[in-house]
Amino acid sequence: MGHVNKEDGMVAARAQASVLTRPSSRLMVERGKPVNVVLMGPPGAGKGTQAGTVARLVDVAHVASGDLLRDLIRQDSEIARQVKAFMDRGDLVPDDLTLAIVMARLAEPDCANGFILDGFPRTVTQARELDSRLAARGRRIDRVIDLIVPEDVLLARLSGRWLCRDCHSSYHVLFSPPTTPGVCDRCGGPLYQRNDDTLETARRRLEVYDHDTRPVLEYYRAAGILVDVPGDRSVGEVTEALREAIVTQPDAL
Repeated sequence: MGHVNKEDGMVAARAQASVLTRPSSRLMVERGKPVNVVLMGPPGAGKGTQAGTVARLVDVAHVASGDLLRDLIRQDSEIARQVKAFMDRGDLVPDDLTLAIVMARLAEPDCANGFILDGFPRTVTQARELDSRLAARGRRIDRVIDLIVPEDVLLARLSGRWLCRDCHSSYHVLFSPPTTPGVCDRCGGPLYQRNDDTLETARRRLEVYDHDTRPVLEYYRAAGILVDVPGDRSVGEVTEALREAIVTQPDAL
């Protein structure tokens, strides 16, 4: 085996990093039009970690429905007050209102080159209405990507967070465990787990997803635009797999 010196290794590393950070508009060039993507996956699949990075790589806008709603309720407007009223009661924002907010965002200039829609649609009704409203603008969803992660991995990710009761530092049993179990590294305070971080809550979240959102995947699968991407690899590997799933022509997948 030949010897690889340190400088060569650094060059190779920089080259690989360049591939993973260089914008790619190959799909737009091949089709002559923007690429519009829906990114799906259960809680804990890593959508929030991946969506913004991948959007930058393929040079499209990242549109997260949850962020849209949270940003909206900070505004002083009638629609903001309506949304805030629903959220304060713990109710779901009605489809018509959510769709109006999402479609307004997709009409902004930075979405002209395409978008990655994260967190929407969540039901088949929303998916159909999204298709209808996009079609009225001469657009469509080109690709739907489902991040596939085994249930045991999802449960471990979702139920592993612990907080310091004194200084509120955050830990995760898999990704950032404390040096001493149950004790905060920063202040020595006791660690506790919030109700929404428990294993039982994680299981309920996955059950709700299966019941409400899995049918959306079948809707898009029937349309021939659904692509499955493994989401239990390293962050960099998943990022590159998502990029490839977006820029590769459907008949090559």
